[in-house]
Amino acid sequence: MKENTLAPTPGLLRDAAGFLFCGTMKPPKNKQPEKSRDRARDENKKNIAILTAGGDSPGLNAAIRAIGKTALDKGWSVIGFRDGFLGMLEDRWIELKKENLAGILTIGGTVLGTSRLKPHRMETPRGTVDARAKLAATCKRHKLDALVCIGGGGTHKNALRLAEKGIPILTLPKTIDNDVAHTDSSIGYSTAVEIATEAIDRLHSTAHSHHRIILAEIMGHRAGWLALTAGLAGGADVILIPEIPYDVDRIAAAIKRRAARGTKFSIIAVAEGARSIDDTKAYEAAQHAGKTARNDEQKRVAKTVVEKLDADHEDNIFRLARQLNTLTGLESRVTILGYVQRGGTPSYRDRLLATRLGTACVEKIAEGKSGIMVGSDGDRITTTPISKVAGNLKSVPLDHPLIRSARHLGTSLGD
Repeated sequence: MKENTLAPTPGLLRDAAGFLFCGTMKPPKNKQPEKSRDRARDENKKNIAILTAGGDSPGLNAAIRAIGKTALDKGWSVIGFRDGFLGMLEDRWIELKKENLAGILTIGGTVLGTSRLKPHRMETPRGTVDARAKLAATCKRHKLDALVCIGGGGTHKNALRLAEKGIPILTLPKTIDNDVAHTDSSIGYSTAVEIATEAIDRLHSTAHSHHRIILAEIMGHRAGWLALTAGLAGGADVILIPEIPYDVDRIAAAIKRRAARGTKFSIIAVAEGARSIDDTKAYEAAQHAGKTARNDEQKRVAKTVVEKLDADHEDNIFRLARQLNTLTGLESRVTILGYVQRGGTPSYRDRLLATRLGTACVEKIAEGKSGIMVGSDGDRITTTPISKVAGNLKSVPLDHPLIRSARHLGTSLGD
């Protein structure tokens, strides 16, 4: 994509707070006679900006393309902020035109770049700064009628904080974890399911050949949608998700039953946030202590305990593999899919979802709407106030049809 060429000698300077900003201004133009134009169309012309924030996922570029092309078709001006809220803070942007939106539909990641900046708690050399006023000033400088943020849970919290500062903001849900509330699917989820499912398919060959237990760690810190869906689609024998704390002895018993029937291998799909019953109790107790703390010292202690439990959990899947090796006598191996789940060409489902949400978003802007997330419910486009999305987690209900299907199939869920 071509960089914006309005500033002839681009350079970045730092302000007193340590933030980068554009060090050159658009040169003054000689006044030209006004050209006649359709007055109604000119009055309806809008200036909008797009940014992508948080983790990358397949389908982001499809959404950028959909928003950009639809807006340009209306005669609007469209810019894209580089690297999420960080680029917006530093006023790094590019003008989006049909030429640089062409050919990005099938590209993974985000051509705009991304970051995990928290605008209300920006770390600078001078300490923590609330940068929301500076972001609002950036919007005012660009005379933005709307800012479209594409992101997951953290992005929606940040979007709400900016909306409270008067920024006209709309969001689209994006996360491979599919845990954004008030939408049935998020951009990137479908592709990640396909990738994780294919990985489980391939692991079957080695597990069967070597009579092993293979544990596949799948993304999902707080919600098990990805592990559950890919596990079912890939025929995993055990599926462990954050919503259902597991008992390692029951997992071992399920594997032994398979071995007694002559099937001496097992595939276990493990969401990275899955915890044992004991670990879950300890974690919930620490979180409760933090919420009910009466002073700063109690909060600090509770936070320290939570951080230690999180650190200990990082090698949980290897600990689980060792436990199962001891309890079953079968050799256990671990495969961590990691960022592979985020990369590559988006599936047709993600391309269509991103396209539908992106075009609908522009229509909502044309209607004067802001402060909303544009989501989906089957074939229907939905809008939900960002205030109802931010801070809400869409976890897997324990009576969900996928849970019932897993139990009917005899798939162990560790409980």
